Amino acid sequence: MFGRAPKKSNNTRYYEILGVSKDASQDDLKKAYKKAAIKNHPDKGGDPEKFKELAQAYEVLSDPEKREIYDQYGEDALKEGMGGGAGVHDPFDIFSSFFGGSPFGGASSRGRRQRRGEDVVHPLKVSLEDLYLGTSKKLSLSRNVICSKCNGKGSKSGASMQCPGCQGSGMKVSIKHLGPSMIQQMQHPCNECKGTGETINEKDRCPQCKGDKVVQEKKVLEVIVEKGMQNGQKITFPGEADEAPDTVTGDIVFVLQQKDHPKFKRKGEDLFVEHTLSLTEALCGFQFVITHLDGRQLLIKSNPGEVVKPDSFKAINDEGMPLYQRPFMKGKMYIHFAVEFPDSLSPDHVKALEAILPPKPTCQLTDMELDECEETTLYDVNFEEEMRRKQQQHAQEAYDEDEEMPGGAQRVQCAQQ
Repeated sequence: MFGRAPKKSNNTRYYEILGVSKDASQDDLKKAYKKAAIKNHPDKGGDPEKFKELAQAYEVLSDPEKREIYDQYGEDALKEGMGGGAGVHDPFDIFSSFFGGSPFGGASSRGRRQRRGEDVVHPLKVSLEDLYLGTSKKLSLSRNVICSKCNGKGSKSGASMQCPGCQGSGMKVSIKHLGPSMIQQMQHPCNECKGTGETINEKDRCPQCKGDKVVQEKKVLEVIVEKGMQNGQKITFPGEADEAPDTVTGDIVFVLQQKDHPKFKRKGEDLFVEHTLSLTEALCGFQFVITHLDGRQLLIKSNPGEVVKPDSFKAINDEGMPLYQRPFMKGKMYIHFAVEFPDSLSPDHVKALEAILPPKPTCQLTDMELDECEETTLYDVNFEEEMRRKQQQHAQEAYDEDEEMPGGAQRVQCAQQ
């Protein structure tokens, strides 16, 4: 120990590096280090210096003696030799200790390419209101984590041996006979070692994980759905998928799936709504209310003397969807107008309309011209139903023609022997 107390220096930087408070528990430190180290690992495109800083911060704060000195005197005291010093072990070794050996199958970025666990993808249904207003959803998930008792070894140190069933490859090949001189080879995980390539005697197995190297853990994730996010957009939680020995943990990914809305349709940053006007409203003016996704009542009305044509669009600026990460900017709301016409008019109504509407085109036919014309009758028709009926009729005719042989003979099927 020193003969005098060292000069105080920075004693918060390590907490800031890990993103935890000064009263963080050991469990909090582990979680913070694991999440940040996975994100900043050099083999995932992270900054090597940041990765090294994380290891140094965790090594100091996870040691009660070093942490006490750091909290009281800061970094300089550790550099001067108090508490055994602040020299950090290999940052890859510290990282590997969380994953049961080297996270790169023994070589990391200093040798072999790392093996990475699979991402776990979950669909997350959201309403259009959720995407307009933003929301958060807490979801409880189960995942595999490295057994803390055996550090992912599954047994006493060195108690495992090569699986005799697959010769340590973790895979088996089965052969299936499909017919004369035809076989199919299929590769599948070895059922004796569950694809690990090694087996452990029952007496040597870890009492906590039973030799599986991992145990199940329940975890609650809070998914933040930000304003303006899109259908199909992904929200990623790095390093929160299933853990496995010698493997860098994959990510949990939530994919947003927007549910259909009864009123609005979304196209990018714009909203579309359908509205039907009566003929009177289309000609003489209208006024109606639209309830927006946030509950506001929007008054929609026509300008004096304005006529709305069928299948026309009108827009309202800044009443569409908020832009992702720019929520104070919004798209447009488009209103698509349909006009409902009356089924028939009385003679008096026709005369009244002729008196106020623009005159009909002057195209009068003479009696002689009328005599040369053939009179026709118009009738109502459901066009889509008519086309569907014709397609079915044509298909039946084609089938009937195919059943007939040349010369009128019928095609005869062979009798079964």
